[in-house]
Amino acid sequence: MIPRVLTVAGSDSGGGAGVQADLKTMLALGVHGMSVITAVTAQNSLGVQGAWELPVEAVRAQYRSVVDDIGVQAVKTGMLASAELVEAVAELISGTDAPAVVDPVGVSKHGDPLLAASALDSVRTRLLPAATVATPNLDEVIQLTGVRVESEDDLRRAAAAVLEYGPRWVLIKGGHLSGDAVDLLTDGSAEHWLRAPRHDNRHTHGTGCTLASAIASGLAKGLSVPKAVTQAKEYVTGAIAAGFALGAGIGPVDHGWRFRSPE
Repeated sequence: MIPRVLTVAGSDSGGGAGVQADLKTMLALGVHGMSVITAVTAQNSLGVQGAWELPVEAVRAQYRSVVDDIGVQAVKTGMLASAELVEAVAELISGTDAPAVVDPVGVSKHGDPLLAASALDSVRTRLLPAATVATPNLDEVIQLTGVRVESEDDLRRAAAAVLEYGPRWVLIKGGHLSGDAVDLLTDGSAEHWLRAPRHDNRHTHGTGCTLASAIASGLAKGLSVPKAVTQAKEYVTGAIAAGFALGAGIGPVDHGWRFRSPE
């Protein structure tokens, strides 16, 4: 049986992030991807022109439809625009016997808000406690904890602040720092530092969605959290290096980079 992974996230009409990025990542990594759409966005390489969240009952119905019939080996969450959606999804994943990767999406690559300020407390108190792995970037760390990361030395402090909300593991993504792309994965005792060279490529739309989906794919295959995160980091690093121009703004990472034949 092919491992099955469910993404609970928003749709990106430009195909670079959100559910579209999640499903491409899952296909590339050899698992069967399924989706629960939480919001529809009008989005391209220049930004988000509009966003419409789905009703909670539609989100719940999609989730139950997939999980009750097909089953899942891992769940990944992305854009959950409102407190109502956050709380409903937290309840759903808490009742599912599968690891959950929570990407606490706050803003888009272009700086467009994707989470209502009123939903932050629900993320802290309901969603993060249900996470096997939480994957905030540095902007999301500030939103959730108030901790500002300005150097590698601050990553431990950021991780400790997020772990206080209850996820089993946290991956603090240091991609916005200068120098190598350094991330810290920790459960409060074990520490795993993941380093990769920084690629001079501005086409990085969808990086966070792709990483979280890659982690979920590894967990669905039965990998440990450190191994799943390590393999996901390797995949995303290659996808960033191969990112390409699309439209007039920031292009996406290349989810199919491993399949490209050299010219």
